[in-house]
Amino acid sequence: MNIRAFSMALFSVIIWGSSFASIRVGLLGGISPGHMVLARYLIASGMFIVYALLPGVKFRLPKKEDSLRIVLLGWIGISIYHIGVTFGEQTVSAGTAGMLIGSGPIFTALLAVLILKERMGKWGWIGLSIGFIGIVVITLGSSGPSFEISKEAFFILVAAFVTSVLFVYQKPLLKRYSSIELTAYFTWAGTLPFFLFFPGFIQNLQQSTMEANLACLYIGIFPTAIAYATWAYAMSTGKASTISSMLYIEPVVAILVAWVWLHEWPHTLSIIGGIIAISGVIVVNLFGKEQNQQLEKYQNNTNQNFEELDL
Repeated sequence: MNIRAFSMALFSVIIWGSSFASIRVGLLGGISPGHMVLARYLIASGMFIVYALLPGVKFRLPKKEDSLRIVLLGWIGISIYHIGVTFGEQTVSAGTAGMLIGSGPIFTALLAVLILKERMGKWGWIGLSIGFIGIVVITLGSSGPSFEISKEAFFILVAAFVTSVLFVYQKPLLKRYSSIELTAYFTWAGTLPFFLFFPGFIQNLQQSTMEANLACLYIGIFPTAIAYATWAYAMSTGKASTISSMLYIEPVVAILVAWVWLHEWPHTLSIIGGIIAISGVIVVNLFGKEQNQQLEKYQNNTNQNFEELDL
């Protein structure tokens, strides 16, 4: 792997993994969930505006025919996602939230089959089944002795699902815009609904602890803006499949950072579920894709043979 691409991807994954603990620190320090997402995205939106205006940066405005799709995906993949994660972490630990979000590729794979009509071989379906079992176990583990799914855990599951919707439906847009441009568009569009939380915004930040405000500033600058830029660079200079596989360690980072920073450790059942879910993701992305390639190769060879017979 390209060393620079590897370093940038590793940096992005570590920063993203640390965001779950940062959210918990902000919430525990007195910032309300709504005010936290607003502050985070005001910072990120401002950074992308500065980037777009930098001399020498070629930043294209979206085409008129793509505008509605971009706005809707911004609301789904940014607004709903971050409301789900942030409101969910009011009671769900940072490590558990990281594991639930880390299982998101399971939803992405399923949506790719249902919407994009992508092929899914035997190993792909096995991986999906394993992944969903893991998600159920993580969720049950987050509920404690009651084994009842809390509304906060449900919020995070919704977040994992909507980010998969974003990944699937943005595919056509990635052919016309760079990753940085799309991230900026989605950020600006996704920030707009957060203004619903503006009442009491300044007062809440003033009354919150310094650590909470610094955590909010951190997630606005690093996980929300800079990490996306470094990830886009890594994807553009390295092998996409190899770079993407590094996302498997994000839940591990989330657990470790929460343990060091917050002395917070997920329930044992949730950790078992996380291992099961990530195993399912690996099966889908490695063995499932390999089998799909073999199926496509077989189909292409079969079609070629039929064409030769017709001749």
